[in-house]
Amino acid sequence: MGSEMCIRDSQRSIPFLFYLNVIIQNCNKQIMSVWGKIIGSASGFAFAGPIGALIGAVAGHAIDKVPSNDKLPEEIAIKQIGFTIGVIVLSAKMAKADGNVTKEEIIAFRKKVNVPNNEIKNVGRLWDQAKKTTDGFDIYAKQIASLFEAKSAVLEELLNLLFFIAKADGIISSSESIYLEKVSTIFGFTDEDFNRIYSSNTYKTLTPCQVLGVAKSTPLEEIKKKWKKLAISHHPDNLVSKGLPEDFIQKSTSRLQEINNAWDIIQQNK
Repeated sequence: MGSEMCIRDSQRSIPFLFYLNVIIQNCNKQIMSVWGKIIGSASGFAFAGPIGALIGAVAGHAIDKVPSNDKLPEEIAIKQIGFTIGVIVLSAKMAKADGNVTKEEIIAFRKKVNVPNNEIKNVGRLWDQAKKTTDGFDIYAKQIASLFEAKSAVLEELLNLLFFIAKADGIISSSESIYLEKVSTIFGFTDEDFNRIYSSNTYKTLTPCQVLGVAKSTPLEEIKKKWKKLAISHHPDNLVSKGLPEDFIQKSTSRLQEINNAWDIIQQNK
């Protein structure tokens, strides 16, 4: 079906690109983003591995060359591209695991991801190629994980984006939950980390100590150190320096606010 991947809307099927087009046409502002670097010219640096092969399959040759951005160091540019492709590929694989893609999930994808008009087809092709390939999601998750530190704030942002898309239709299915937990493990998160992330994304109430990942009996000074470390890790400037594309910053989760609110409550009650 190529870039005409369909989503389920009641009894009808709607092409992925058609629906994405409708949503994007409602956005008036022009978007400068990392998307243009994904499927591109033959100049720049190579993106190897399963992601490179996937891009190459869409671009029509073995390994795609991604146009470089003179404003960014190559290491950061590669991380930003890896993150961006990760959102597409891992959400596509999640859709395959769940069995279908709903209209609500496409809307959620668009809410969190800025796709310029001239990149709609490329994003759709990349999604479709990832969804139909027989390769498991794990090889892509492992390559993405290798670009960042284990259980880093950037990888947590990616997980949060996947959660946002998964729950868009009102429920996180058991297959989606299992999928997300496996991705979380590959990203280096512990079971405790995953339970916190899961709870945070399903509106379950977390205690301030759970938010910061500390025991209730932990001394205030130690909690303060943990709060500072988390606050620095999840600060937008730090996330960008670690490879999170700026396009995702404005629409990223409220993790930093959650961290600061938790610290405020703990201070008041100690």
